Amino acid sequence: MRNLAQRFRGIARYSNFGTARYRRGVILGALVVGAILMAFQGALGQQGPLGRLLSFIPNGVFFPNPKGASQTYSAKGGGIDETGPFFQSLGTNGRTCGTCHVAENAMGLSAQHAQLVFAATDGHDPLFADVDGANCPNAAPGDPAAHSLLIGHGLIRIALQVPANAQFQIRAIHDPYGCAIVTDPVSGAQTVSVYRRPLPATNLVFLSSVMADGRETVAPLNNPATFQANLLTDLKHQAMDATTGHAQASVPPTDAQQTAMANFELGLFSAQAFDFNAGPLTDAGAQGAPVYLSQQAYHPGINDTLGQDPSGAPFNPDVFTIFNPWAKATTGFGVPTRVEKARQAIAAGEAIFNSHPLTISNVRGLNDNPAVAAALGTSLPVPAFQGTCTTCHDAPNVGNHSLPVPLDIGTVHDPVAETDPSINNALSQLTLPDVPIYEITGCPNPFASAGDTSPYLIYTTDPGKALISGQCGDINRTKGPILRGLAARAPYFHNGAARNLRDVVNFYDQRFQIGLTDEEKAQLVAFLSSL
Repeated sequence: MRNLAQRFRGIARYSNFGTARYRRGVILGALVVGAILMAFQGALGQQGPLGRLLSFIPNGVFFPNPKGASQTYSAKGGGIDETGPFFQSLGTNGRTCGTCHVAENAMGLSAQHAQLVFAATDGHDPLFADVDGANCPNAAPGDPAAHSLLIGHGLIRIALQVPANAQFQIRAIHDPYGCAIVTDPVSGAQTVSVYRRPLPATNLVFLSSVMADGRETVAPLNNPATFQANLLTDLKHQAMDATTGHAQASVPPTDAQQTAMANFELGLFSAQAFDFNAGPLTDAGAQGAPVYLSQQAYHPGINDTLGQDPSGAPFNPDVFTIFNPWAKATTGFGVPTRVEKARQAIAAGEAIFNSHPLTISNVRGLNDNPAVAAALGTSLPVPAFQGTCTTCHDAPNVGNHSLPVPLDIGTVHDPVAETDPSINNALSQLTLPDVPIYEITGCPNPFASAGDTSPYLIYTTDPGKALISGQCGDINRTKGPILRGLAARAPYFHNGAARNLRDVVNFYDQRFQIGLTDEEKAQLVAFLSSL
């Protein structure tokens, strides 16, 4: 019930439409209802009839955000039942899965939500448990400076032990909080702190790997025949690790609880459903909103860029078709001119995403990938080549990669040490968090020219998948996220360095030398905001 009261306060926060009198009415009503719910929380209880009613969010509810409103649709049970294990405290610090996976944020976590919760609870909400909700463990409760990365960028601390067989050596050259690397005095094992955005617990039926570095992909998700069973296995394992880790449970959840949490997640679909300028994103033939998303076909390798779709179908760069009908005039539907223009801008942004050429260079996972070299008929390292946004975001109307191909596009590079102008120019478009910087040695330069034997040093804020595999080839590489419900969960990139979607577009424009005009940037932002 506390969550519902917070939800009403969130609605009040975003009620910026209509007349001033209407806004004041919405805000006052939301605060009154929220206060009433909080006052009656103890008397009613979650298990009572009214408590159960107020702990259920039916399908079709709009969750306001700065660009309009999102919806989360459950294909199982007609809505979100907040009485199940996903929303139960199964650990020792008061957290639930719902602490970091918030319906108002399309089952993700926005930095603004973290800020509001910190202010409302003086930093004592379970969200800020020092196990990973603080910059370092043993932080003082309620100290905003000790929780600045979560408040400012929506970042959770992930502590990962360097594999014993790692091909590289790592040391911290910038340690702003004093816990960048902790070395076990007996074993000598190093535990590295990296800071990442929580991934949304929705739209999971489209996954090709679980977690940014794939560490919860205990069963591979690359075969249509085993995909469903393996995905359930992976999500159960992730639920167990999250409960014993993030929630600090002394015992893991039961198999029944793990299954219930995984099945709950597998039924969820989230997407933007309403745009302040364009109106409902299902009008005039458009297929925005989560109900259409729940009907989207998917299998591992679908529309793979390198032609690895097991169906044999070739890659189609027109990955997104949601707003195709809006490319043409919809005034016949009685649409005002301003709405018509907003819709055409969204459709234009979709076309840019699908077809505008860009230059791909120095990307780990692509320019050092033998499969890419073979497809292009060249040798390693692959020289700069032309692509589009959908070269990497190939899953139809979803936007992640349909096979596990983690990439390093440069967001974790240290701008002080960076020598690639396109990466440096791109990083200048971001608001980089103050996180540890690591120096990695012992690896060859995958982009070195023939005969180049000069020492190779890597400076990074997150070694990515390499902290799981120990492989030099995985350094800095993380998976691309699903691109639905973006407007509900700023900031962006796994390190929260892009404050808004315009920053994202500016980064990509510089990184891949796209050459977008201001109008094209605005159209691309309008499209991404509508996903």
